Amino acid sequence: EGIDYEEVFAPVARIEAIRLFLAYASFMGFPVYQMDVKIAFLYGTIEEEVYVCQPPGFEDPENPDKVYKVFKALYGLHQAPRAWSAG
Repeated sequence: EGIDYEEVFAPVARIEAIRLFLAYASFMGFPVYQMDVKIAFLYGTIEEEVYVCQPPGFEDPENPDKVYKVFKALYGLHQAPRAWSAG
């Protein structure tokens, strides 16, 4: 039992599947588009308890030692890709 905080996750298609898709699309004359959702990771909900320090410039002067519990994925968290992929 325990949590592996170094585990990473990257859901990607195998190169064979991409090549097959592109070959079929070319054969059928289908247009192929690529896109990137810049804020995709911010939509994932994480399952683990994660706490972060107050970011520089946003410190609460009345509670300088306060930390924040994170409910949604943030860029830089190892859990962000898995949280986004799990939907």
